Amino acid sequence: MSTKEVPDEVLRTPLVHRLLERADVDRPAYTHLDCSNRHEPVEDTLTWAELLVHVRAVAAKLREVIQPGDRVAITARQDLSYVVAFFGALYAGAVAVPLSAPDVRAHRERLVGVLNDCDADIWLTSAALVERLTEFAEAEPVPAPREIVAVDTLPLDPADRSLPSPVSPEDPAYLQYTSGTTRSPAGVIITHRALSAACWQICDAYDVGAHTTCVGWIPFFHDMGLAQLVAGTMHSGGRTVFIAPLEFIRRPERWLLLMSAYPNTLTAAPNFAYDLVTEAVPEAKRAEYDLSTVSIALSGSEPVRAATVREFLAAYEPHGFPRGAFRPSYGLAEATVYVASGDSGGPVVTEVDGREVVEIGWPRGQRVRVVPAPDHGLPAKVAPAPDHGLPAKVDAGEIWVKGPNVAAGYWRRPELTAEVFDAELDGEGGWLRTGDLGTIRNGRLSVTGRLKDLIIIDGRNHSPHDIEETVAAAHSLLGPERVAAFAVDGDEGEGVVVVAERARKAPDFDEAEIARAATRAVAERHDVRLRAFFLVKPGGLPRTSSGKVARSAARTRYWTADGTESPHGS
Repeated sequence: MSTKEVPDEVLRTPLVHRLLERADVDRPAYTHLDCSNRHEPVEDTLTWAELLVHVRAVAAKLREVIQPGDRVAITARQDLSYVVAFFGALYAGAVAVPLSAPDVRAHRERLVGVLNDCDADIWLTSAALVERLTEFAEAEPVPAPREIVAVDTLPLDPADRSLPSPVSPEDPAYLQYTSGTTRSPAGVIITHRALSAACWQICDAYDVGAHTTCVGWIPFFHDMGLAQLVAGTMHSGGRTVFIAPLEFIRRPERWLLLMSAYPNTLTAAPNFAYDLVTEAVPEAKRAEYDLSTVSIALSGSEPVRAATVREFLAAYEPHGFPRGAFRPSYGLAEATVYVASGDSGGPVVTEVDGREVVEIGWPRGQRVRVVPAPDHGLPAKVAPAPDHGLPAKVDAGEIWVKGPNVAAGYWRRPELTAEVFDAELDGEGGWLRTGDLGTIRNGRLSVTGRLKDLIIIDGRNHSPHDIEETVAAAHSLLGPERVAAFAVDGDEGEGVVVVAERARKAPDFDEAEIARAATRAVAERHDVRLRAFFLVKPGGLPRTSSGKVARSAARTRYWTADGTESPHGS
């Protein structure tokens, strides 16, 4: 399989221009399933023609109060107002900043940091949130907005025929603030060229077109949610049907309803979501859904676990889920979310350095290399790359990416931009250093960890993800996605500390027994002695906006310079 080039016409066309092609199309475009009613979800839909009218109304308002290139914050709940606000900002030539609503306390600190960083003095939201946002702006240390605009109350003018504000393909379309797993959130500058390229790559990789219904619940302020549920459908001309993230957490079977109730569905979620619908939905409930209409079920945003793949397929293949629909995928905000994905052959599990990893697959419209990192004990030899862009076999190294989907850098962080976005390889600059570790075998990419998270003890490399999986399996009150392992320094040299959340409905438990089980398992599996083990209450681990455990933040919260548990711990 060869790497296709992104067509020039795509690179020259800002995404929002595709709305004009559907000005008279009355087919459903975006549907919010409102689950606030305790009975059946209620559909709230905008057709393509209606969406354009609403988007023009937002653009008209913005043109009264901003200049092209100004930042506009979108801080709304996950409903149609968010979709309208995002495209309205792009239509007006503004730089959109997709953010969360201030409803969830865990998101407020991040929201404050981002609003201070981006300098957006116009906030777009819905009428239901104006009062709360006003209180938030008064109570928190953020720049006071010049205006909070409720997009669902703006006057509509069906006679408006205004065109999108002119922009260059290299102009910023939006700032995508990173999850912050290894550093504080930074605004990734996504240009109109990168957005259009990424949408084409996603649609090409997963055969997304007007026939596709994108369904899901991933937050719109997260890069994967924005790409899959908002931007991708704008490119393809298909349809999106979505629910709010909390509605999935409350009742995981709602995701199954989305997958089964609409034709030719494409969905996407992090690994933990596939675990959740396997563990939380009983067999009798699974039988209510016919998953044979699922075309693609993308798994990305966090490590794809081989055990998750096996258990999900075992649970849902009997209910029609096609094995070939499960697509392990890899991307990051700095590449406008997409890098590589599996194919219709179904997930492939292989062994790397004695552990199982899920192969990701091939890139579309870009080049990928695995590059040595000698400072981290990684090999210094890289195999030559054949025409398809992936060498036959390369040992572990850092994944580097180059293509039109790569972002322009970080907002107001020139030194970090130069370090991450302008690496040189074989005399060619402009390579994106992802910070992720991977291998390439048989022309397929596998992601094995984070370079900055790598733990080196006595000259040997240890992946924190491997240690976390070992701890998760060591005791019945522990489990996947509830463990953080990180390196610490001390008089004894570098060591490993583990913080683990206990199960929510744990009966009486012996903390010392759990600590012994975890310590013993790590010693036996990895030949590593834990410096410390902390068992914390459910929800005690800090997480990123996408729900991933944030190791760096966990280290800050639970480990002090003198090697004792932080007072901010449990």
